[in-house]
Amino acid sequence: MDTIIYYICIPLGYLMKWCFALVENYGLAILLFTLATKVILMPVSVWIQKNSIVMVRIQPDINFLKAKYYGDGDTIAEEQSKLFKREKYHPMLTLIPLALQIVLLMAVIYIIYHPMSYLFGATEQANVIAEYLNLNTADSAFQLQVVEAIQNGTITPAIATELGVSASLIADVQQFNLSFMGLGLSVVPSAAMGVYLLMPILAALSSFLLSWTQNMSNVIQHEQGKLNQYGLMAVSVGISLYLGFFVPTGTVIYWIASNIFAIAIMYLLNWWINPKKYVDYEKLEESRRALEEIASLDGGKKERSKEEIAREKADYKRFFHIVNKHVVVYSEKSGFYKYFEGVMEELLSRSNLTIHYITNDPNDVIFEIAKENPRIKPYYIGLKKLIPLMLKLECDMMIMTTPDLDKFYLKRSLMKKDIEYVYLPHDPMSVHMGLREGALDAFDTVFCTGPHVKREVRATERVYELPEKTLVEFGFPYADSLVAAGEKENEERAKRPVDPTRKKEILIAPSWNEDNLMDSCLDKLIEELYSDKHHITVRPHPEYAKRFGAKLNAIVEKYADKVGDKLSFELDFSVSRSTYASDLLITDWSGISYEFCIATKRPALFINTKLKCLNPNWEKIDCVPVEISLRDKMGISLNMDELDKVAETVDTLFAKEEEYKAQITETMADFFYNPGNSTVVGAKYLLSSLASRKKKS
Repeated sequence: MDTIIYYICIPLGYLMKWCFALVENYGLAILLFTLATKVILMPVSVWIQKNSIVMVRIQPDINFLKAKYYGDGDTIAEEQSKLFKREKYHPMLTLIPLALQIVLLMAVIYIIYHPMSYLFGATEQANVIAEYLNLNTADSAFQLQVVEAIQNGTITPAIATELGVSASLIADVQQFNLSFMGLGLSVVPSAAMGVYLLMPILAALSSFLLSWTQNMSNVIQHEQGKLNQYGLMAVSVGISLYLGFFVPTGTVIYWIASNIFAIAIMYLLNWWINPKKYVDYEKLEESRRALEEIASLDGGKKERSKEEIAREKADYKRFFHIVNKHVVVYSEKSGFYKYFEGVMEELLSRSNLTIHYITNDPNDVIFEIAKENPRIKPYYIGLKKLIPLMLKLECDMMIMTTPDLDKFYLKRSLMKKDIEYVYLPHDPMSVHMGLREGALDAFDTVFCTGPHVKREVRATERVYELPEKTLVEFGFPYADSLVAAGEKENEERAKRPVDPTRKKEILIAPSWNEDNLMDSCLDKLIEELYSDKHHITVRPHPEYAKRFGAKLNAIVEKYADKVGDKLSFELDFSVSRSTYASDLLITDWSGISYEFCIATKRPALFINTKLKCLNPNWEKIDCVPVEISLRDKMGISLNMDELDKVAETVDTLFAKEEEYKAQITETMADFFYNPGNSTVVGAKYLLSSLASRKKKS
């Protein structure tokens, strides 16, 4: 190893010698040497910067790969390798800066310990003097001892002449100053203690500063998770602190200077080759959300108990032990049962079918329901095991509310090619904008909530030249339950005595997406509406509370002095009474608007924040999304520059409440198929399809 370092140090030694000759001060020479190495290696830094930009640019594709093949490590690795090759990304290139830093650090230590070789070019003469002084030349510090012997007069010019050492060398070494700002550059802090203990602290601080700025501005490091960022910071600071104690002070100065120059070069490269010109950060954020969504379905970062793992294993085995399965239902979590409930009840009452119900949620309500009905067979299957289960699935019909079949992690079966995959809607909105592009392409049958979905699916098939699916004029059973809940609230309200002093109840319920009301205009809304006429309830989206808890707490704290009979925050998401008890809803693009209007027949005020859209190419389909077209049928929409009209608009909506009730009722009649009867229609189609399959077989 010493031999390798010796040869590496030859060109670096010439560089250090040149720096020393230029400034005639060893400390300044080390600083100049550090800067010179950074300049010389600038082409490598540029190469690494460009490679890093490639990595961040393709990170969305990597995230989508991980989502698509979630849990299948071999396939992810194979597809990722193909992506790297296609995009000419070199993953090992990121190790070059670390390797160079280690090599340069070792070289600087070696050069500082061997000044006779690298500053004075007198290796042989140093060995002669060492032999005269009985010094061990295997000792890394022996040349420093030679320098010390010359400077303290142990080696006089006369002795040097006898040893064949030139007098000019002795004179040069005698003038050589191994100190900088009062510190000996060859001194090791752990041996000297005292003021030298500042050096490892300064080294650690410089590493902290470098890590912190890299976390903020380095192309790749900025995109890493917090754990990786701060983990690397802790390691870097720890190593710097340790090295600072046990290497010469001159090396510590090099290390500090190297970190400072690295920060400057990083910002120079970011200016010169700006990552923002090459990276689609919106797509990157979308891919992260897709990956987080899949991880959350599998329990996120929550560790499962041994009991849950054993239960999953048993359910997985039990599922495949049952043959001749006709109907399988897949639900992501307990809250989705309400979308299957009515159809399942009709299927069970109209046939002798057994329904096999797969859920990713170990606490799904289906397990309690199945106790009352033995023809429902529930299975707890986590997402990782669901992936191979779907590939090996054998049944006649798979019913699911999860879109993106065959796009990400859920695939059509490889074992049975003629399974009928049925998409059951979990919201009544547009499928060409509210779902990702191609989200329904792999389904055989789509249950349509209303005419708009039928139009959108057929238009999509024409634009993309897809085979026609079976489209069932189904409806939206959950809307029936919303209507029932709203009617019950209205009946209770009618029984109460008329109170002329009652404040109008206004519910502010935003989405959690970018530019939602909580972040963009909550202050203005409260300012406009805070009065004796109204009671305002702010109900943030549950996902907003989960993701941005600290921000939400700050908002609540900000309005603490106003909370009372004019303002309140509803943070218990297990209850939804405010949805039905409110006289008016204010929202952005949240789906709660249609739940509120359907249930209560009362209007909403829509604030046109940034459009909530999962398919950036939705305009290829020549259909206006109902998210847009229904806004002015169910209330009034205002742009962000019209917020000074909020109070006036709210008064208008209250004054026209009866008109909107009639208008919303009429709109809903045309909007949904089969109101009050959709579950019967859905069950009849499913039974008819199963019967047709039986005849063919």
